[in-house]
Amino acid sequence: MIMSEKCKQHVDSCRFCWMCHHICPIGNATGQERNTARARALGISLVNRGAIDLSEIMDNIYECCTCGACVHDCITGWDPVMFTKETRLQAALEGKLPEYIMTLVSNCIETGNAYGKTATCDTLTAAIKAHADKKDTLLLLGVDAKFMACQQALKAIKVLEKAGVDFAVLENEVPTGVQLDFLIGAANETKEQMAACAKVLDQYKTVVVYDPNDSKAIKQLYKEYGIEVKANVVTYTSFVADLIKDGKLKAVNSGKKVVFQDPYQLSRDLEETEPAREIVSAYASLDEMLLNRAETVWAGNILMAQYMPEIIKKVAARRIFNATSIGANAIVTACVSEYVSLKAVAEDVEIISIEDLILGE
Repeated sequence: MIMSEKCKQHVDSCRFCWMCHHICPIGNATGQERNTARARALGISLVNRGAIDLSEIMDNIYECCTCGACVHDCITGWDPVMFTKETRLQAALEGKLPEYIMTLVSNCIETGNAYGKTATCDTLTAAIKAHADKKDTLLLLGVDAKFMACQQALKAIKVLEKAGVDFAVLENEVPTGVQLDFLIGAANETKEQMAACAKVLDQYKTVVVYDPNDSKAIKQLYKEYGIEVKANVVTYTSFVADLIKDGKLKAVNSGKKVVFQDPYQLSRDLEETEPAREIVSAYASLDEMLLNRAETVWAGNILMAQYMPEIIKKVAARRIFNATSIGANAIVTACVSEYVSLKAVAEDVEIISIEDLILGE
């Protein structure tokens, strides 16, 4: 396998180390050594040394959620996410992607989303058409919300309507490229999607990005890949927090006790932790998880549930256990994908989105 010298150095360092063994959300959910960063590095090292073929480790390579908890915890500065993504890219270049991943990649290229969806639900379609006119502000919903959680996308629109924001929503959103980046890394196809998205976003003064995954892509990955966005790109949480500060949303605190699930894309990658807390605290009584802000634990997503659904359920269930262990019975999310994952396994715990709080739903 062709791999950069930098990645080889990280692989050869990580394969001997146990430092992040305890913080991998998937490793903790499965209880399997293969799901640790160290084990993944060992597999890649064997490929680099010609002991096994790249195809033999690809299932394991796609068991990593790339949440970066291992990177955050590593005091020596090694980066398992980097070498995992580079391995995915090399597998794509060598034609050694697992068939189930190749299906998702093909869907991204052909339809703009990994799910192969081409239409949204009727209620969301109508709401989007009501905001079809060109405005200075664009609300970017993202593929997870549009195609896999349309009611949450609809609520995101309703919140801005409630605040009297004059905004547009695109009927045919250009994908941000974040799903391709997860699946095949910095491939040409990924960068082409990102560049096409940037071109569309630059037609607006302000772009409000609903999904933290898209926020990370546009505000961080685009820069890494040399793609410039001239529009003012803001996260949905920071935009809504400002609406409350400016009095455009009149918050009434119900006193309901909740904890907040930090999306790692906001808290670790973009270092945004307080806007969501300002929103939650305006509408409810906020307690903290034991692992919060940059220490947050990923709670699952929609994309990985397409090929490892039972493990994603275990990941979400463990995060719910983290909440119930401190007596919490309500979790507020700011990530549509984590909302769906937690909702799928929640029994005695209420899963509430930021939008639910604001709309009283």
